[in-house]
Amino acid sequence: MRVLVTGGAGFIGSSVVTALLDDGHEVRVLDALLPAVHAGGWPDALDERAERVHADVRALPDGALDDVDAVCHQAAMVGLGVDLQDLPAYVGHNDLGTAVLLAAMDRAQVGRLVLASSMVVYGEGRYSCAEHGVVRPGPRTATSLDSGDFEPPCPVCGRALEPGTVPEDAPLDPRNVYAATKTAQEHLASSWARATGGTAVALRYHNVYGPHMPKDTPYAGVASLFRSALNRGEAPRVFEDGGQRRDFVHVRDVARANVAALLATQGPPTGALAPYNVASGAPHTVGDLARELARACDGPEPVVTGQYRLGDVRHVVASPERAAAELGFCAGISFEDGVREFATAPLRA
Repeated sequence: MRVLVTGGAGFIGSSVVTALLDDGHEVRVLDALLPAVHAGGWPDALDERAERVHADVRALPDGALDDVDAVCHQAAMVGLGVDLQDLPAYVGHNDLGTAVLLAAMDRAQVGRLVLASSMVVYGEGRYSCAEHGVVRPGPRTATSLDSGDFEPPCPVCGRALEPGTVPEDAPLDPRNVYAATKTAQEHLASSWARATGGTAVALRYHNVYGPHMPKDTPYAGVASLFRSALNRGEAPRVFEDGGQRRDFVHVRDVARANVAALLATQGPPTGALAPYNVASGAPHTVGDLARELARACDGPEPVVTGQYRLGDVRHVVASPERAAAELGFCAGISFEDGVREFATAPLRA
C-alpha cells in the first residue's frame, strides 16, 4: 500500500511513517515544515526511506496523491495555543487544510482516510452523580478555579461527581479552540465518507508522549513541558492540584494504531466515520506523571502551583475496548516503562 502521511515530519507523524515503512508499505510524507515547529528543516527523526514533499496541505501540490491508496492525516496545529489570537491559524491549518485534502482525495479517487483526532473532542469526560446518574458538567468557571475548586459539580444538584471512562459514542463537547477544530475535522471527514462511499477512521489520541516531542513551546504536551523543565534543572510545575486524570499513551503505540486502522477490514464501515479511542486503558494523574518523570530524571520534586488554564478540562479517561475489538489494537508500552525511556529520550528543539 502507498500511503500519504500529512504532517509526517512531526512528532507523531514521523513515528507513523516509520511504523508504516516497517510494515512493508510505501510512504510519501507531506509537511509544511513550519518554522515554529521545524526550524532546522526536515528533522533527523524522519525515516530516510520515505519520499518527501515540502508543501502546505492547504495548498496541496499536483501529484501529491498520485498512486496513493490511503491517507494518514496528521497535519495540524496542536495544543491549547497561547490565546484567541491563535484562532485563525488553528482553523486555517486544521479545518481548511482538511477540507482541501478531502476535496483532492475525491478528485484522485483515494477512498481510505485515517484522521488524527483527539480526546479533546469530548470536553470533560464521563461523570456520574449518585442521584442523577450520568451527567455532563458545564464548563468550569474562573471563580471556582480561583478558589481551588477544581472538580466539576453535578449540573443538577451541585454535588460531587464520580469520573468514569468515556466511550466513543459519548456526545462531543469541545471546550477550546483546538477542540473545536478537531471536532470540525471529524465532521468534514464524515461528510466526505458519506458523499464518496469512502472509509474514514478518526483516531482520538489521548495524551501522547515519547521520544522527539518538541520542547520549550506553549503548544507542546504536558510531558514535554515537564521534561524541558527537568532538563533545565528546574522542578516541573503542575497546574491545579495535580489530580487531573489523563491517559498517557506512548507515541509508538499511537503509530501502531494508525497501521491497524489502515489495515482493518471489519471495524470501519464505508460511507461513515468510525471513531476510536487510542489510549492505554491505564489512567494516571498529571501529578503522577510529574513525580514519575522527576524520579526517572533524578530531578527536583514537582511544584504544585494551583494555576490553571480556563480551556482545560478536569478528567478525561477513555475506554480502549472498541479499538481492541475492531482494530485489533492494544497499547503495549506501560506507563512506567514509557516514562523511564522518555526521561532520557531526545527532544526536538
